[in-house]
Amino acid sequence: MPHYNYLYQTRDIKFQIKEWLDMNTLLSYDGYKDYYGVDDIDAFLDVNAKISRDVICPANKDSDEIGMKFVGGEEHAVVSPDSFKTVYNTVIEAGVGPQFGDRQSEGRMPLAWYAPILEQQAGASPAMVMLWCLTQGATTVLQFEGTKKQQQLFLPNMFSGQWGGTMGLTEPGAGSEVGNCSTKAFATDTKGLYKIKGLKCFITSGDHDCVENIIHLVLAKTEGAKAGTAGISLFIVPKFWVNDDGTMGAWNDVTTVGIEHKLGLHGSSTCTLAFGENDNCLGWLVGEELPVDGRGKGMAQMFRYMNEERLNTGLFSLGALGSAYYAALDYAKIRIQGRKSTDLKGPQVRIIEHEDVRRMLLLQKSCLEAMRALIYTTYYYVDMSHEASDPAEREYADDMFMINNPLCKAYVSDMAWLLTQEAIQVHGGYGFMEEYAPASLARDCKIYSLWEGTNFIQAQDFTGRKFTMKNGEAFKKWVREIGDFIADKKNMSFAAEFAMMTDALASFEAIVAMNADWQDANKQLKQLFATRTLHAAARIYCGKLMLEQGLLAASKLAELADDHFDVNFYKGKIASVKFYIMNVVPEIFGYEKAMKATDTSAIDIPEEAFM
Repeated sequence: MPHYNYLYQTRDIKFQIKEWLDMNTLLSYDGYKDYYGVDDIDAFLDVNAKISRDVICPANKDSDEIGMKFVGGEEHAVVSPDSFKTVYNTVIEAGVGPQFGDRQSEGRMPLAWYAPILEQQAGASPAMVMLWCLTQGATTVLQFEGTKKQQQLFLPNMFSGQWGGTMGLTEPGAGSEVGNCSTKAFATDTKGLYKIKGLKCFITSGDHDCVENIIHLVLAKTEGAKAGTAGISLFIVPKFWVNDDGTMGAWNDVTTVGIEHKLGLHGSSTCTLAFGENDNCLGWLVGEELPVDGRGKGMAQMFRYMNEERLNTGLFSLGALGSAYYAALDYAKIRIQGRKSTDLKGPQVRIIEHEDVRRMLLLQKSCLEAMRALIYTTYYYVDMSHEASDPAEREYADDMFMINNPLCKAYVSDMAWLLTQEAIQVHGGYGFMEEYAPASLARDCKIYSLWEGTNFIQAQDFTGRKFTMKNGEAFKKWVREIGDFIADKKNMSFAAEFAMMTDALASFEAIVAMNADWQDANKQLKQLFATRTLHAAARIYCGKLMLEQGLLAASKLAELADDHFDVNFYKGKIASVKFYIMNVVPEIFGYEKAMKATDTSAIDIPEEAFM
């Protein structure tokens, strides 16, 4: 049977959420204090794990082999396998879908609890989570940017999963150059209501038959709009019109032209949409403020969506590499081949007993746990930025989220591709076969480094806006917290790791200083080393988070009897911490050395010489 069994584990997830993160403080905020205790997450995780194992993962075979099919027409131009409807309805009925987007309802759950839920779902089927998670991002925009009427018309059916939602940014030929938007919006006699005309491509879940209606958030320019991103406005464009009483009306001239044939994620429809081919497509301007002097608010509004989806993209990456790792681990424990290096005349052994296989497995395990810590921490900051009663705490948390977000998106998605191939390598030649999980996971996870702004764009953002936001004070605080932890928390059981982190932080600070020197003096060098700077930052930050977890695990282990069921978990955590800091963090030194060498051969080489 092709594709994979659901082997995802929750013990480290629960350790990070319940034991490591300061969940008591988060749950003391007004939005949560009357509803949840730390242990309440167990019920949600356990139910979600069962859904992921018993409903989502079995349908992943259909997702990859059958996928979404384009049939055309005004109704559902894209159809899914029958199993998708069961998956979608089960997720919606269990309350582990777009309902998390409601950040104002009584009894809402922290987004830090949504993180492991989405991670598990993505690990079960990277494609099918797109059926509901894009809707959640759209509801965030409407909840915080829409008018009361817009919220009343659209949010209830989107939160319930009856309707879907998308973001309509990309246009053919424009790619990430959103400012080149050519989609037009023409004012009607009704304030805020516009006729929409244009073409959008690469629209994830832009059409499918699991929902009645799809609400597109579309970037477009009004008449007289300024050039570039300043002139962009954002519009609510339903596939089927929504009447004033909330009922669905006629088709709104939104045509699905086709879907992409992709390397992976076959169960997620990536659509090209034509708006207003018959001059009969209408959309509401998001919010009450009309464009003034040709300036729209569309990009600022859409960034609520994009920032959320960048963080989610890190989670999708985490789920894919997690499933690849657990598949590799399972295979390594049963595959018998070769003899131990210390007993070449002895019996053949399982490959998990070979040194290099153990290295590959611990690389995957340690990176998975480090990047989980990065993403969960960042979701925690998102919750704190919304829910903390102290404005200073909210501002601090938002700063930390903004700095971490490009790391979550770019570092984790880059590593997902690399670590999934390590899972293939553990399988040996069988890893190249579609019967084993990592093959499809590798195909699926490649998109994550391209979504929501390619990873070079994330690196530009990190070394540009994030380094300089609030006159650079926010980033200085981010770096200082790492240094303070290393200085204050030195522990003899992790002496070598603290020493490595001390040296690595000095190396990273040198990298930051070089970026500052190049800001005006040599912009090309700053661009050339932007991605490596981002990776260095992610490694030093994850190293700090892992050391925090290592100290906690060591203290827990000291309290347990040798035969306690959790002993091996904590030993495994300590091994992950040591491996990550002693093997992954030191790559920072190589980045620093390369940057100091200032090799410009990639810039200087004549274009013809690339041949």
